[in-house]
Amino acid sequence: MRIGVLTGGGDCPGLNAVLRAIVKRAVRSHGWEVAGVRHGWRGLLVDEVDVLDLDDVSGILPRGGTILGTSRTNPYHDPDGEERVRRAFQTHRLEALIAIGGEDTLGAANKLAASGLPIVGVPKTIDNDVNGTDYTFGFDTAMTVATEAIDRLHTTAESHDRVMVVEVMGRHAGWIALEAGIAGGADLILIPEFPVTTKEIGEMVTRRHDRGKSFSIIVVAEGAQVSDDSGAPLFVPGEKRDAFGHVRLGGIAPAIAEQVEAATGFETRYTVLGHIQRGGSPTAFDRVLGSRFGVAAVDLVAEKGYGRMVAVQGTRIVTIPLTEAVGSMKVVSPELYETARVFFS
Repeated sequence: MRIGVLTGGGDCPGLNAVLRAIVKRAVRSHGWEVAGVRHGWRGLLVDEVDVLDLDDVSGILPRGGTILGTSRTNPYHDPDGEERVRRAFQTHRLEALIAIGGEDTLGAANKLAASGLPIVGVPKTIDNDVNGTDYTFGFDTAMTVATEAIDRLHTTAESHDRVMVVEVMGRHAGWIALEAGIAGGADLILIPEFPVTTKEIGEMVTRRHDRGKSFSIIVVAEGAQVSDDSGAPLFVPGEKRDAFGHVRLGGIAPAIAEQVEAATGFETRYTVLGHIQRGGSPTAFDRVLGSRFGVAAVDLVAEKGYGRMVAVQGTRIVTIPLTEAVGSMKVVSPELYETARVFFS
């Protein structure tokens, strides 16, 4: 049997762990051949497909990124995209495909699987917002990096009596901001799920300083919903969009910092972590989870469980229909955010 594998969307710590596990399981346990599709769905559209063998995955476990490369290519962006993917299956003799990615990559996988192509999914995103799985690999690494950054900014904030605004990733879901903020001792956490006004932010900072504190740490997700006194959005992103129609985010932290300083009189600085959260070596948790996902994905192909995705629920690896994974996003619940509020100053 010859199976393909691709990595789509943003790069993510732990991708190479999944690829390594897929190749080792497929070759050693089943005697299959694995074809690596370069740069996500684009590789099937332009025939960038190569054999991926045991030597190719040797030593890649601790490496960040993906040895296959990735892109935000949408196979349904062009009218003939689905047909070109079908032709690629025939040209490269693919009997099944493992698609590793987040909401967009898995959304395309779901459509292609519904059309009859033998595809299984592996959830990947540092945002941890894929439905049906408790965790996605990459999230733990991103959260750890963000926590370390917050720890470092604490010392500068305290030394200079400053308010520090730290922007982390999170377009629709605030998992990184929430968990890194709790772990890093943030005084306020702003996430997309729970709108807030600049007045409320300023009042929180003022209350904290009135109690004798000389500094504050505010963690904000890039997609946080913050409005000014008139109810208008504080930050409006540009119009540039990717192939899946997403507006490029990033830049809310300086807007918040400016408003906080104007409202409170306290010196305020900001830091945007950006792609630092996605780069570098994966944590042990992400290496193990990625490895488990890779093995489970190959086993799912062996069972012909097409149109399904591997997931972790509790400590068990399970499978769910792709339709359940892409039907909605996993967001922070009111109960969990209320836990975080306990630590707000």
